[in-house]
Amino acid sequence: MIGVASLSLAIAMSLSGPLQASDNGPTLVTWQPNVLEAIILGMVQGLTEFIPISSSAHLKVVPEFLGWGDPGASFTAVIQLGSIVAVIWYFWSDLIQVFGGGLRAIRDRNYQSEDFKIALGIVIGTFPIAIIGLVIKFGLREFYEITARSSVVIAIVSIVMGLLLGLAERFCRHKRNFEQLNTRDGILMGFAQALALIPGVSRSGSTMTAGLFLGLERATAARFSFLLGLPAITLAGLVEMGDVIEATQDVGLWPLTAGILSAGVFSYLAIAWLINYLKTQSTWLFVWYRVAFGIVILVGLNMGVLQP
Repeated sequence: MIGVASLSLAIAMSLSGPLQASDNGPTLVTWQPNVLEAIILGMVQGLTEFIPISSSAHLKVVPEFLGWGDPGASFTAVIQLGSIVAVIWYFWSDLIQVFGGGLRAIRDRNYQSEDFKIALGIVIGTFPIAIIGLVIKFGLREFYEITARSSVVIAIVSIVMGLLLGLAERFCRHKRNFEQLNTRDGILMGFAQALALIPGVSRSGSTMTAGLFLGLERATAARFSFLLGLPAITLAGLVEMGDVIEATQDVGLWPLTAGILSAGVFSYLAIAWLINYLKTQSTWLFVWYRVAFGIVILVGLNMGVLQP
């Protein structure tokens, strides 16, 4: 999975064309949304953060299709705060069970406890995306925003990840439930989660795909994906907190607040819908959507509707 996604990124970057330039080198031009636009972006963030179709891809492409422009990585990361609150709210009892049980297991030195194994898997599984994310934030920010977030990258990666999800759906047995999770699951899904730093991969999509390859039930893969993602999206929000003041100055307090609240409401609705949906349905809907989404982007690029 890592090799395929990395190859797609390399191919897409080679096809993405010239970057916008200035006397000081490449620059990224963003637009500042008003309150209504921020609410719509929050809705897009909320509906796509936990459904396996990539929130970063939609937050980049949807505004461009609407003729607005690119809101930038900082704004999109800050409104994730709404998604953080939503996932904590929805999974509060699970969080208490897993991490509370993990702490009790440490106190009692009961390291065979299922809660301890799951909690340890979540903690260790967060390291890959945290480390790579910090490298991007403080060392590769310009490359990430200008090149990696290009529409061509998003299109190709979306198609590739959709096909991988299809392979996991078609050829893997989905038998293991939440009580059968272990530390290994958290570690392997954590490495898959790190792929989500490539726009278009989808954090929930990569972790759910990995979970299906590991033999998890669909609803279990989704549920654990959300729990595993909580530290990651929380860290992303905290890292971007330094940009909140700047984003408030650029966008304004009310649009930023509206975006966060909208993201929270629609994130909660998306989580509840997906968990119930996967109890009885397969993931083929998301497979075909991701492939179609990538093709639509490529067509939009060819027609000049989207910028590379």
